[in-house]
Amino acid sequence: MLTAYLLRGAKAGLIAGLAFGLFIALVGNPLVGLAETFEGGDAGGHATEDHAGDASGDHHEGGAGSADGAGGGHHASAAVSALTTKLVSIAGGIGWGLLFGIAGFGLAYYFLEPAIPGTGATKQYLLAAAGFVTVSGAPWLVLPPQPPGAEQALPTDTRLLWYAVLLVAGAGACLLAGVAYNRLRRIRGTGVAVAGAAASFAVLAVPVLLAPANPVSVPAPADLVTTFRGLVAASQAMLWFVLASVHAWLVRCEADASAAPAEHGPTPESVVVES
Repeated sequence: MLTAYLLRGAKAGLIAGLAFGLFIALVGNPLVGLAETFEGGDAGGHATEDHAGDASGDHHEGGAGSADGAGGGHHASAAVSALTTKLVSIAGGIGWGLLFGIAGFGLAYYFLEPAIPGTGATKQYLLAAAGFVTVSGAPWLVLPPQPPGAEQALPTDTRLLWYAVLLVAGAGACLLAGVAYNRLRRIRGTGVAVAGAAASFAVLAVPVLLAPANPVSVPAPADLVTTFRGLVAASQAMLWFVLASVHAWLVRCEADASAAPAEHGPTPESVVVES
């Protein structure tokens, strides 16, 4: 039984990861390339111009040295590098999709399915929302996504530690919300249950208040930083949404396949066995 859940989660993760990787390769990489042009100021912008072009696939047509053929070689090399970057992004997206699909919609769904509120696809979308809060939403309360070139006051080890703390806090808040909803719905009704579930996320205020300050110096313009963070949030939300949608579709397909023999009556093989 567990194997079937893990396999279904892997299938959903593969499809969602591919969509996520394509989104990063075609939409995310160009924005990252643009942000990298501001890294290190004007001088850094010139130093990273080629790398930014690789990430975005946008190359200047009038490169220096075109008269002696050097420009053509540069463009060919840049094109190969851009293609490699996109392929790496797609592969990385598939990897994340498989991880979240197997761990979230395989293992976690196997144990939590009876306790997740709702029926049908509602269970998948609630689990996806919990996954988004756990992996991204809660940690971002203290450590929001930063564009390339951002200098953060906290060292990497400290940020990783607090990311883990907030990840656990996010998972705990989601579990608490589920328990609160199920208990309150039986005795107070759906409205009170929803309010109780929402109030459960107030526990996230504790690690947020305890977390150390992390001043950040970002060379990119504020509008670009906002766009970058919005894109990261949108890509994560898309990943979880596609995961839930594909998983719900797979469950329906398997249910329909199981119900088909019963709807068509006994097969000749079953009659022979019974006789």
